[in-house]
Amino acid sequence: MKFKKRTHTCGDLRENNIGENVVLNGWVANRRDLGGVIFIELRDRYGITQVVFEPSYNSDAHEHAKKLRSEYVISVEGKVRKRPEGTENLELATGMIDMMVDKLIILNQAETPPFPIDDNVDASEDIRLKYRYLDLRRNEVQKNLLLRHRMYQITRKYFDSNGFVEIETPVLMKSTPEGARDFLVPSRLHKGKFYALPQSPQTYKQILMVSGFDRYFQIVKCFRDEDLRADRQPEFTQIDVEMSFVDVEDIFEMVEGLMKIFFKEILDYDLSANIPRLSFEEAMEKYGSDKPDLRFGLKLVTLNDVFEKSEFRVFKDSISQDGIITGLLAKRCGDYTRNQLDVLTDFVKKLGAGGLIWMRVKENDLDAPIAKFLSDEEKQNLIKKLKAEPGDLLFILTGQKLKTLSLMGSLRLEMAKRMNLIPQDAEPSLLWVTDFPLFEWDEESKRYYAMHHPFTSPRIEDIPLMETDPVKVKARAYDLVLNGNEIAGGSIRIHDSKLQSLMFKALGIGEEEAKEKFGFLMNAFKYGAPPHGGIAFGFDRLAMLFAGKSSIRDVIAFPKTSSGLSLMDESPSHVDEAQLTELHIKIK
Repeated sequence: MKFKKRTHTCGDLRENNIGENVVLNGWVANRRDLGGVIFIELRDRYGITQVVFEPSYNSDAHEHAKKLRSEYVISVEGKVRKRPEGTENLELATGMIDMMVDKLIILNQAETPPFPIDDNVDASEDIRLKYRYLDLRRNEVQKNLLLRHRMYQITRKYFDSNGFVEIETPVLMKSTPEGARDFLVPSRLHKGKFYALPQSPQTYKQILMVSGFDRYFQIVKCFRDEDLRADRQPEFTQIDVEMSFVDVEDIFEMVEGLMKIFFKEILDYDLSANIPRLSFEEAMEKYGSDKPDLRFGLKLVTLNDVFEKSEFRVFKDSISQDGIITGLLAKRCGDYTRNQLDVLTDFVKKLGAGGLIWMRVKENDLDAPIAKFLSDEEKQNLIKKLKAEPGDLLFILTGQKLKTLSLMGSLRLEMAKRMNLIPQDAEPSLLWVTDFPLFEWDEESKRYYAMHHPFTSPRIEDIPLMETDPVKVKARAYDLVLNGNEIAGGSIRIHDSKLQSLMFKALGIGEEEAKEKFGFLMNAFKYGAPPHGGIAFGFDRLAMLFAGKSSIRDVIAFPKTSSGLSLMDESPSHVDEAQLTELHIKIK
């Protein structure tokens, strides 16, 4: 249908436009008929403008407006006026004016939507994802995606101004499963062979360093076929960064520069000049996490020295097996009931703990089921070590070091929620975590895995330990943490083919397997690879945190559900037999 091009958006008009003839296009957000006068709130992504159909002003337009319903798409032409005294809407940017309609064109009708297009919508997430095109009309969702757009532009401007080159890497690549499961794509032309969708552009960006592009970045799609949760999707976006002839400090400086701009331009917040650093070991021992939330205290305290001579079997066994005894002080929680304590015990048990030791601090003693197994000296030393006072509550977990610390870290976060330790206006907490172990041991497969990835460089001084004592080798790896969320991770890479071969050997990857999976990278290293390193930001998670949301689905235009389904277009879906035959695939 023929319509005039809009002269303004629905968020443009102000008092200085009063008296002007304008054309607006948009969706009917709300319709009210008050004594024969019809009021329409007209919406587009820029805002809302009230338009008025008054029979005494234009009877034809008023008669036509009787057909309007929610979500009709219309074009209106008319004159801007000051709203009558007492009818102003200060919640709208356009709330001091409205528009008297001379002409209405209905561009498209709409069925009644399954939920109101409103920020306070009371509809399940599944329904909103099924009708995502309607959900995306909501101001809150549009605001999140516009914020994401701004972050894209800030990223590109920042890296371009620092001499980085944006280079696209392939979406169809060789399968090199060493971590999460690959998504595989069958080849029609090469029977029985498959491409993989990249879990990250890791090998390509290292090859770009070998190629002489000393500063690369890319905002890139990555794919991992893994179990999902609120902050994971099968496809996600990274800000991918790599630099040649650098060390850790150069990468930290570049990343911190970007973070300062994000905080200033998105939140109008001046980020502190120095982002604190913790080693992996410190982070685990003090906070029970390699991505600790430092917006509150509640530190873990290692108690091995308190109980080094204990006759209590649980503690004695743990110490003799190089385990850890870790404690947590919950101030003024000594009045927790037995039922509350049982709930917390079940909480840690579900995470894999054998149980939870708790103690109420009294005037001159400890009230606890295990108190009779402890000497008076141990009790007093425990109170002193945890700086406990009467009315406080103590928690103790013991066992294998990293697992036990991780369990206590989860309890720390749970207690922070229960004790309301994180105020709404808490200062943001950024942190570098460094000195990760290079390897982690998997008891089930009886082999080492790379804690980050197989191309992470060990500390130079630890290289001799790679064959003799791999568990002691530290990586030149680092993570950036924001409010308890890992938002970026990277490392200095291995750039020497001999050291890379040593790394593969430690991981149980034989020469033939290494050649088959990574031969192209190993060959590239033989032709003069520069020292290099980089980092990758989880862009979805970063956008989620800056938008103040708790799920990355809120900042992705077309997300999948927690089980990997797209409810809107019903993918994944069956394909017909002819397509499978063409791809040389048969489904059992």
